Amino acid sequence: MKHTKTLKVRVRDNHRAVLNDMARNVNFVWNYINELSHRLIKERGVFLSGYDLQKYTNGSGKLLGLHSHTVQCVGKEYATRRKQFKRARLNWRKSGGVRRSLGWVPVNTGMAQWKSGQVYFNGRYFKVWDSYGLSQHTFKSASFNEDACGRWYFNVVVELESDCPAGQDKLGIDLGLKDTATCSDGAKLEAGHFYQDLEPKLAIAQRARNKKRIKAIHAKIANRRKDALHKFSRQLVNRSGEIYVGNVKSSSLTKTKMAKSVLDAGWAMLKTMLEYKCAGAGIVFKEVNESYTTQTCSSCGCLPDSRPRGIAGLGIRVWTCSECGVIHDRDINAARNILAVGLHRPVEGKVTA
Repeated sequence: MKHTKTLKVRVRDNHRAVLNDMARNVNFVWNYINELSHRLIKERGVFLSGYDLQKYTNGSGKLLGLHSHTVQCVGKEYATRRKQFKRARLNWRKSGGVRRSLGWVPVNTGMAQWKSGQVYFNGRYFKVWDSYGLSQHTFKSASFNEDACGRWYFNVVVELESDCPAGQDKLGIDLGLKDTATCSDGAKLEAGHFYQDLEPKLAIAQRARNKKRIKAIHAKIANRRKDALHKFSRQLVNRSGEIYVGNVKSSSLTKTKMAKSVLDAGWAMLKTMLEYKCAGAGIVFKEVNESYTTQTCSSCGCLPDSRPRGIAGLGIRVWTCSECGVIHDRDINAARNILAVGLHRPVEGKVTA
C-alpha cells in the first residue's frame, strides 16, 4: 500500500538571491491575475478558472525568468483560494516593506528533478541538505518556500510504501496544559514550556528592536515544539492500532489568561501529526467528544459529587470517586474515558445519566 508524503529539505543559502528574484516575479504574476480577475468580475460578472487565467499569462514566464508551469500553478492556486475564501479579490502579495509576503515558488508535477546530487529546476541546480535520500523518490508537485528568517526550503510530494506498525495498543489521549498530552495507559508528554528559558533573551531583543534576533528566537521555539511533538506522535503510532483524542479546541481558551500556555502546547499541531501519521500507517485515528470525560469516573462510570468541576477545579490533579472509592489521576482518568467513547462503550450513556 502506498501513500503520499511531503518531504521538506533546507536549500543552501547561496541560492537565496535567485529564489528571492523568482519569488518577486511570482508575486507580480499573482497581483496581475488578482487585478484582472477582479475587473472581469466587476465589469462582466465573469469568474475566471485556472485554465482561463492561463490564456492571459501565456509567454510571461519567459519574460519574467519563470518556468511556464510555475505561472500556470500560480493561476490555479489563485482560482482555488478565491473560491475557498469566496472573495472577488484576494490580498496582494507584497515583495517589500515590513509586511512583505514570504517567498513562494510553486513547481508543477515532474518539473523538478534530482540530478547530480542536487535539485534541478528551471535550468538551475539548487543544493540542499538532503536528509531523506531524495534520489530514491520520483518528484510530484513541489514548491520552494521561505520562512520568516529568510531561509529557503524545498517541499516535494513523493509516494512512499506504508509501513504497518506491529503495535496493536488502543489509546485515548487527553490534551491539557500541565501535561501537553496524557494517554490512557499513563504515558505523558510533559508540557515543554518551550519558550520559558528563552523569554529573557526574547525580551532583550524586543527592547532593542533587533528584528533578526527576534525571528531567530521564535524559530528556535517553534523547532523545539515540533521536535517534541514529532517524537511523541511517532512513538504512539508505532505501538498503536487505534488512537482516539479529545476534540478540545484552543480557539476558545486563547481569549483567557491561559492563552500563552495554550498556544505553546500546540494541540492542533499534535492532532495534525497524529492524523497523517496514522493514515500513512493504516491505523485508526479519530477525534471524539470529550464532554464530561474529566468528571466521570472511568471505573464505575458515574458522576460523583467529589469530581473536579469547572475552572475552579482545574487545580485538582488527583481526586477520589465518592461512589466506588477509586483514586484517579485527573488526566489519565479523562484519557480512559475518551478511549471508552472512541470504542463506543456505554460510558457516554452513563455520562449523560
